[in-house]
Amino acid sequence: EKRPVPLEKLENLIDEVEKEIRSDMATEIPSRTIGEMVMKRLYHVDDVAYVRFASVYRQFKDISVFLDEVTNLLGKPPREEK
Repeated sequence: EKRPVPLEKLENLIDEVEKEIRSDMATEIPSRTIGEMVMKRLYHVDDVAYVRFASVYRQFKDISVFLDEVTNLLGKPPREEK
């Protein structure tokens, strides 16, 4: 919410996660697995959206864990604009 990410990109992200879930033959998939799928894709879509989602999903216990995540983002290659 409130990020300059086109709706089409978010819909594609959701479609990819749904496709991956359906391709897994398991009858149940843990919510943790789904959260990780979403984070993996957000990481390549929008840095701020990724950090916001990760901070809630992973429940960062303190600022040092949060800073580690931001530091990792700063070291990643720039994402390609599509």
